[in-house]
Amino acid sequence: MARIAGIDLPKNKHLDRALTYIYGIGLTSAREILDKADLPYQMNSDDVGAEEATVIRKIIEADYVVEGDRRREVSMDIKRLTDLGCYRGRRHRMGLPCHGQRTKTNARTRKGPRRGPAVKKK
Repeated sequence: MARIAGIDLPKNKHLDRALTYIYGIGLTSAREILDKADLPYQMNSDDVGAEEATVIRKIIEADYVVEGDRRREVSMDIKRLTDLGCYRGRRHRMGLPCHGQRTKTNARTRKGPRRGPAVKKK
């Protein structure tokens, strides 16, 4: 099992899909990395040797911001928006969708579970 950027790659997956388990690397980035390393996309993550893992690790360190640094970058971007008080920052602060989605129905992921009607005492 290869360990890249502090993440153990999952077993028995194609390498392009396994690299997406690293925060900050999506499918397109994973395929770009494999192209630079001259490795096939369908190569199994179990078959990655030490030298191949080293090549992938060097490419990621040189060209991509991943894991802790990427998480910090994203949280600082959100903090900047909330401090500015712009529309997107207010939406983040209130826990509502920021990209123009409707909220009358749906948006349950951001708003949380529904609150039922208030129970009245007799």
